[in-house]
Amino acid sequence: MPSSTSSRNPYRLLFDIPGAGAFTVGNLVARLPMGMFSVSAVVMIAQTRGSYALAGAVTATGLAATAVVAPWTARLVDRYGQARVAVPATAVAALGSLALLLCVRFGAPGWTLFAAYAATATTPNTGGMSRARWAHLLEGDPARLHTANSFEQAADELCFMLGPVLAALLCGALFPEAGTLVAAVLLVTGVLLFTAQRSTEPPARGRTGAGGPSPLRAPGVAPLLVGFLATGAVFGSMEVVTIAFADAQGHRSAAGVVLALQAAGSCAAGLLYGVVRPGGAVERRFLLSVAAMVPLMCLPLLAARSGGGLVVLGLALLLAGMATAPTMVTGMTLLQHRTPEGRLNEGMTLAVTGLLGGIACGSAVGGWVVERGSAAGGYVVPVGAAAAALAVALVAAGGGRRVAQFPAPLKNGPDAG
Repeated sequence: MPSSTSSRNPYRLLFDIPGAGAFTVGNLVARLPMGMFSVSAVVMIAQTRGSYALAGAVTATGLAATAVVAPWTARLVDRYGQARVAVPATAVAALGSLALLLCVRFGAPGWTLFAAYAATATTPNTGGMSRARWAHLLEGDPARLHTANSFEQAADELCFMLGPVLAALLCGALFPEAGTLVAAVLLVTGVLLFTAQRSTEPPARGRTGAGGPSPLRAPGVAPLLVGFLATGAVFGSMEVVTIAFADAQGHRSAAGVVLALQAAGSCAAGLLYGVVRPGGAVERRFLLSVAAMVPLMCLPLLAARSGGGLVVLGLALLLAGMATAPTMVTGMTLLQHRTPEGRLNEGMTLAVTGLLGGIACGSAVGGWVVERGSAAGGYVVPVGAAAAALAVALVAAGGGRRVAQFPAPLKNGPDAG
């Protein structure tokens, strides 16, 4: 019996946990709109108002509001529970999306677009809440928690790969507001399905139980968050530079497909990484993952300068994407260990905020380099951001307390750990 159990697919073992499949389905439905909202807003505003500058300013305002509001929302989730906070927070965010839609549709003044989109900042960190459930269910079982974190990273990549494509398709095939409308419906539906699964929800800590230091002040967390900021800059710069490169090649419409290859590589690597059982401390694996990201991010730069066109660039992005999932998986695992008890969702939301801030900075720097140089030369920005992430990882890997290693005999099955 033990041999047959240990030979089973580790992902199958995850979903043998009662309620795991149900909350995962709801969370995936809620997470898909995360890759839809910004693209839908840009297309909707640009098509109806004729200004990409206005569209970019509105989405940037929403990003800034999210950076302020998201950690506060996550703190409330840790304190009062996922269902009690996520549902009303989602309702406010959905109303903000609908208000934006109506303001655009009926020609309201420009300032109303900023106010409406800022209201969507209450959108809960659905990926963080799902990871918190796995951490609760798999406490004391680092091997299966590694698989769960790998699955979550692959799910992130899948949603951010399909979300923009779905948004663009809806806005183009139906009407400009279709992407925002469908995204709002999916968000509300998914959060309701997710929070309805109460048996797997981590216990609310309350005011006293959610004590301890803020994640920002916990040992080793601050450099990790800076590392997430640098990693986000890799993503943001890669997106802008790739769009510019495809445009320079005369195939701007193909940029989405090329970028999807990077997400596909990361998704595949995430799933594979969840099956492999790497040994050693998480700090060491995190450092090795970031170190691998630097040379792999050089591949798109070499492909763009080789003159091979979009086909060669797509292959390079596919390989480069394979470095990001192990980096994110080990980084999130390290953050889970270093975040004070009762503040896990807040800690992971801070990581997402760091990523979003990095994406915004990377997009700005990448666009600046492309405008003043060349699209091919713009690929030095993600390389530089990856190198910065490695420098930070050297500090982060040594900070905080040392975390558990995988046990030599892997324990699988319902009573593992």
